Amino acid sequence: MFRFGTGRRRRTLAGLAAASLMLTLAGCGVDAVTPQDAREDAREEAGTDGKPGTAARRVDCEKVKCIALTFDAGPGKDTPRLLDILKEKDVPATFFLLGRKHVDRYPKVVKRIADEGHEVANHTWTHRILTDLDTAEVREELLRTQEAVERITGRKPTLMRPPQGRTDDKVSEVSRELGLAQILWSITAKDYATTDTALIRRRVLDQAHGDGIILLHDIYDGTVPAVPGIIDELKKRGFTFVTVPELLAPGTAEPGTVYRPEKD
Repeated sequence: MFRFGTGRRRRTLAGLAAASLMLTLAGCGVDAVTPQDAREDAREEAGTDGKPGTAARRVDCEKVKCIALTFDAGPGKDTPRLLDILKEKDVPATFFLLGRKHVDRYPKVVKRIADEGHEVANHTWTHRILTDLDTAEVREELLRTQEAVERITGRKPTLMRPPQGRTDDKVSEVSRELGLAQILWSITAKDYATTDTALIRRRVLDQAHGDGIILLHDIYDGTVPAVPGIIDELKKRGFTFVTVPELLAPGTAEPGTVYRPEKD
């Protein structure tokens, strides 16, 4: 069971009404944990029992301005080019992969994502809305992608993103059973609705904030060309790119728990 640290309790009591409204509008009916809360709870627990945080940290997101770049619903034909860009610019990302017609169609790309140090995560098998399904169907949607990724990379994902960000207690329970934390977002370009690369770039840059999680899709024509400009500008603004686990460190993503940043 994930425990609320005292720091998180203070902020939760202060912002519960606003957070509940925001989550309801996003189709998520359960409480969410912010990256700041995850980090603070880990520090408090370490102070209580003397144990250090278990997550490895390349950077300390309490001391630098972190942002996580995430991609949904791939891999696709443009993912290799995206990986070239990320490698050239030395930027890690988190990939929430779709199983059917993606993971099973591009296994070499999935392996490359893992081999190059990016976080490989689960975005279900067929992108069905999980809150519309029964428990067995939710389990199948997540488990098939877990197994497919493990066959390719040797490791099961520990993170998942529910399609459209829609989750509930049933989805949370199955996620907990399968060892998956639920990761939402705070920045979106709505790139599923446009091929305008300049618009995608501008939407991300306009919303960028510390501890933010950017949602993009590497399967749409306008998205990958927008990534270099997004990275370059955010670096100029002092952002450090991290994976989602790095954003939460020294905390670790707890299975079943929903994580979503608060905008500044």
